[in-house]
Amino acid sequence: MTGITLEHKQCLIAGDGNLPVNMAKSAAANGFEVVCISLSSDNYKELKKYCTKVVSYGPGQVDSIKKFLLDEQIKQLTFLGKVSKTMLVKRPKFEKGAIEMLKEMKKLNDDAVMLRIIQELESIGVTILDQTIFIKNLMVQKGVLTKLAPSEAQYSDIEYGFNIAKQMGGLDIGQSVVMKDRMIMAIEAIEGTDKCIKRGCKLARRKNAIVVKVSKPAQDKRFDIPAVGLKTIKTMKRYGANVLALESGETIIANLEEMVNFANKHKMIIVAL
Repeated sequence: MTGITLEHKQCLIAGDGNLPVNMAKSAAANGFEVVCISLSSDNYKELKKYCTKVVSYGPGQVDSIKKFLLDEQIKQLTFLGKVSKTMLVKRPKFEKGAIEMLKEMKKLNDDAVMLRIIQELESIGVTILDQTIFIKNLMVQKGVLTKLAPSEAQYSDIEYGFNIAKQMGGLDIGQSVVMKDRMIMAIEAIEGTDKCIKRGCKLARRKNAIVVKVSKPAQDKRFDIPAVGLKTIKTMKRYGANVLALESGETIIANLEEMVNFANKHKMIIVAL
């Protein structure tokens, strides 16, 4: 998607978290008009500060979303924020278009669903942008981010966990693993990173666990780029993990300064490989 000319009017489809807000704020500050389709209620008020229009739909309201995009004459769109499958439980309305899409699909893993949604949006003339276009400054750079650095033994665990996480990502299962003493305590599945941390740390007896998060080997940057935030490091502290290892240049941190300050205060380690 190099060399793409950005339209003045941009659409954001926003899930949970700070990333959609960061994108809207950055785009607005650079002179773009942003209209937003909000799939979540947790950042709705913040999005309204930076978007000229915010509408609320559930993930299954495909027909309504397509109509909104056509009415607003949207040509470019960015997906950002966590869209967990629990949203479908909270807002279970499935319109005709979504039901037909699901009937056609042979697989319902995250990548397959997103690629089918992108195909549907492209059919009405909408281009899906790389998630990082407006927030490249949030991509983590290589190095130790905290005052403390991993020990030799911890680096050994991180390397092993990194390779396992890459294999799991290649199978589209998850992108995070919890490690301890060269043993895999938990692999992220449908529950998401935070609940994977909780599960893995319990098996690690809530002490000295290591969390590794990577990108998929063939990551489609139009959706699901790995992201962590303050909530991640707080979850680790609560359940007994003290090292977070990320893939540099491939992971977004929404609130880096807050994360690093919290980690330093609690003698935790954040490193990007």
